Amino acid sequence: MENQVLLEMKQISKTFPGVKALKNVHFKVHKGEVMAFMGENGAGKSTLIKIITGYYRRDPGEGQFLFDGKEVNPRNTDEAQKLGISTIFQELNLSPFLSVAENIYIGNTPKKHGMIDWDTMNQNAKKALLDLGVDIDVTAQLSQQSTAIQQMVSIARALARNTKLLIMDEATSSLDTGEVKVLFDVVKTLKSRGIATIFVTHKMDEIYQVCDSATIFKDGEYVDCLPLSQLPKLKLISLMIGRDASELVNKRKVYDPDKGKAEIICRVVGVQKANHRLNGINLEIHKGEVLGLSGLLGSGRTETAKVIFGDDVHYDGEVYMGQTAIRFKCPADAMKKGLAFCSEDRKAEGIFPYMSVQDNLTMTILSKISRFGILNKREQQKRTLEYIQKIAIKTPGPSTKIKDLSGGNQQKVILSRWLATHPDLIILDEPTRGIDVGAKGEIEDLIKQISDSGISVLYISSELDELVRECDRIVILHNGKNVGELRNEEISSDAIMGVIAHGRIDT
Repeated sequence: MENQVLLEMKQISKTFPGVKALKNVHFKVHKGEVMAFMGENGAGKSTLIKIITGYYRRDPGEGQFLFDGKEVNPRNTDEAQKLGISTIFQELNLSPFLSVAENIYIGNTPKKHGMIDWDTMNQNAKKALLDLGVDIDVTAQLSQQSTAIQQMVSIARALARNTKLLIMDEATSSLDTGEVKVLFDVVKTLKSRGIATIFVTHKMDEIYQVCDSATIFKDGEYVDCLPLSQLPKLKLISLMIGRDASELVNKRKVYDPDKGKAEIICRVVGVQKANHRLNGINLEIHKGEVLGLSGLLGSGRTETAKVIFGDDVHYDGEVYMGQTAIRFKCPADAMKKGLAFCSEDRKAEGIFPYMSVQDNLTMTILSKISRFGILNKREQQKRTLEYIQKIAIKTPGPSTKIKDLSGGNQQKVILSRWLATHPDLIILDEPTRGIDVGAKGEIEDLIKQISDSGISVLYISSELDELVRECDRIVILHNGKNVGELRNEEISSDAIMGVIAHGRIDT
């Protein structure tokens, strides 16, 4: 197997001002291997990927970077691509208003007599996608395609550049279960061609579906590399967090039967939308319970949440707060009635990256800590420090820019922002997306505390294990309507998947 090594990094270090991000890291990736990079946020995975792809350069005079049998030192991403190294990120690096074919061959267009050879480009793009099992009109604008198809376009673009190593960084975060399966089938096809893949994800179950082995990092250092056949989930998580993970892995929901009898604080009755994304949604949320919303992407989960929060006013049906039917005109109206909403897109809709932790956290309560339009800075700092301590936000201080925090701590700031409003109902849409396993445990513990304090939680997640650990009841949606409900001991991953697959609860 030694002569099949494609990528080998020896004693790689990377230093930023005041921070040693990588310390003598070493590992190997073989041709045709699917290797998982595992570690908590801050473990060094992203820094290492940026060195491999030429975005960063390793510390001078230290270590070796060997690719396909030769020592290399790519100075930029273009040089890395010429070596055969391509990357697909969570945020797709595509041009939505160009055609599918143009996206595949951008910067690499076939030419004839010095002009773009459109016929050849379109024919080659068609063949490249057919090889990946995708049959679409390659002259159509990319923006008309689903996220899953756009991922395939990214892969086709990589293969058009004679890729030998494909790095997939959180590439499944916006895909539903069926789309993930299609993507994994493509990865297995690439494996059969001898193309290696480095796979980065926070979703544990995915690596066991598609990867051969895992390299684990912690605090910028190499920990171990093992075949997944020798790496059960408990051992993997324990290596990642540096301690026994039994309590984290084996955590189970303790059900409180009284929550199902508590007063109903929010009710959704027959909600429909003209575009058929919602086809008669019915929900009841009791005081202090965690109600899960499950279903594939496009099932209507987020659309339902936006109707409840007043972020979508164009619907038929009713939303009740208590016994009163209310049609909010905007989210500000919903906030006044005790609602809060953490969006699934933390980076685009949740944080203000270049503002401080303090400014991000207190954004929803500025009117309460101001007088005659003048902000009480002392009170603002007091409230911020209170939540930093209460929720264990890891930050150098209140004035730190929120972009410099890990994903888990950014999410804690957003949760604190809404808890500061003292809501009756908080809607959490994919609250642990892009967060490492240790931080997930902390967020889940916080959600339990929120629920136990009497605040109701509407919990939307694509990760079934999370729903099983957190929810008192789960409503499953399909094509914009209710298809099943599970409660207490009925809840399991298999039961949820069964309802999703069959569109009903089997009796």
